[in-house]
Amino acid sequence: MSSRSRPRYNRVLLKLSGEVFAEPGLLDKIIAQVLGVRRAGVGLALVCGGGNILRGRDAAGMDRVRADIAGMLATVVNGVQLADRLGKKLEVTHLTARPVEGFVAGYSVERGRAELAAGRVLVLSGGTGNPFFSTDSAAALRAAELECAALLKGTNVAGVYSADPKRNPEARLYRRLDYDRALAENLKVMDAAAFALCRERRLPVHIFDIREPGAIIGIIKGKPTGSLVC
Repeated sequence: MSSRSRPRYNRVLLKLSGEVFAEPGLLDKIIAQVLGVRRAGVGLALVCGGGNILRGRDAAGMDRVRADIAGMLATVVNGVQLADRLGKKLEVTHLTARPVEGFVAGYSVERGRAELAAGRVLVLSGGTGNPFFSTDSAAALRAAELECAALLKGTNVAGVYSADPKRNPEARLYRRLDYDRALAENLKVMDAAAFALCRERRLPVHIFDIREPGAIIGIIKGKPTGSLVC
């Protein structure tokens, strides 16, 4: 990014699905973009999903609370991997909502804000620390707590559609829409709890294809990329 160009946001939170961690090549490309975001002087926190290992709501036969705890631990595994890979190139701090003594320190708002203020990239795992809440909700919550200017969510489609584009070829891509419409039309890109919190905090949400080359940098530069919910 040119030193003359001002980034659109001064601090963002990027939500990464667990599926990203099942594709090392894709993760490498995301890390390269993270380096570009930091070179632009933008503060960055990343929330890890755990669906590549275990998603609590899909754990058939398990008690839901225990299944969600297992899902939270799956996100910690991904967080350890991400922090290790990023830490070879940047100053990184990994914090989790469910501390793993001797491995990953516990998250607090004060610690998170201090790490970002010190210029470190923040890797966040463990979801919200509570069952029945998705990592989307964790991303919205952490973005609000850490005073991020925007939430970026990478998906496997180009943005928010009027219907599932994989099932309906006539589905329309929304380039921009408001929170109320996203909730009213039940557009399942983020869960309702996450959208509701973003609406309350007036937090812009960028939904984009995580595989699109340069998408993260594009959003930081202010390029029309994916869908914007605001």
